[in-house]
Amino acid sequence: MKTWQLAKGFGLANLALVEESPRPLASHEVRVRIKACSLNYRDLLVIKGLYNPSQTLPFIPVSDGSGEVIEIGDQVRDFALGDRVCALFSQTWQRGRVFEGAQKSTLGSPLAGMLREEGVFSESGLIKFPTYLSFEEAATLPCAGVTAFNALVYEAQLKPGDLIVLEGTGGVSLFALQFAQALGCLTIITSAHSDKLKKCLALGATHIVNYQENPAWAQRVLEINKYGADAVIEVGGAQTFNQAIQATRRGGIICLIGIVSGTMAQVDLRPLLMKQIRVQGIFVGSRAVFESMNRVLEHSAIHPVISQVFAFEQAPAAFSYLESGQHMGKIVITMDS
Repeated sequence: MKTWQLAKGFGLANLALVEESPRPLASHEVRVRIKACSLNYRDLLVIKGLYNPSQTLPFIPVSDGSGEVIEIGDQVRDFALGDRVCALFSQTWQRGRVFEGAQKSTLGSPLAGMLREEGVFSESGLIKFPTYLSFEEAATLPCAGVTAFNALVYEAQLKPGDLIVLEGTGGVSLFALQFAQALGCLTIITSAHSDKLKKCLALGATHIVNYQENPAWAQRVLEINKYGADAVIEVGGAQTFNQAIQATRRGGIICLIGIVSGTMAQVDLRPLLMKQIRVQGIFVGSRAVFESMNRVLEHSAIHPVISQVFAFEQAPAAFSYLESGQHMGKIVITMDS
């Protein structure tokens, strides 16, 4: 089978297409023909050696993917040949709060990722996805979809009529926009691109804010609702965190998900204290969260927003497109081109 691997070192230039022999199955394992992968910013950091500099090489990147079951071990009970599945981002996190083992069993670092034609997984590391979705759409679920759902439903516990701020138009933010609509929430989404903001209105955003035109975008949030937002989906990191604090109402929550603009921020702690704002880190979510998300997807028939689909042989170009920041929603690599 063909795999994309970091063989000689970190860096996109070292991503090489390699032929590898499939390994035999253990009794509780499942072989999956991978049909599609989707890219996350984390994957780019992994390839650059910035996410896990001690990652053992050679290494197969990319955490998210979907495929078809083509072989099962003799003790497998939950899957049959032909089942359409996603691999869980964290292979051992089944339910409950995050634990150390959950962070050590994530695909795409430290475990081998999905950018390959076949993969072997424990049956507990796979989940069926809603049948109305294509493989390309399903490939976007394990990280971006579950992260957004976990933030809104489990951590922020949003209810109809609540106001949520969504930073940017990447995969997590657009999933959050779609789930917020399903929950009956009001939304404010930010971007530096007017054309992307217009598309967000078409997707159902209640309000839009161009942060290039309004660098102090928290003020615009307070003009829309003088009390501030019930929740902020914080993906920007260092350069957006203080604005997120200002935009959040008393007793609200900041769901800290991304660090695109950096990891070190000088923060005024007084508003966090005086407004009793909760800052909650979001590390994707468990299998139980994925199962709950699937039920909402089946009920609402949400289709993930895909910016562009690349062929398997074009994987380096897909990463370059991700790095450019031109995309809106998810970038997908398909094996069926």
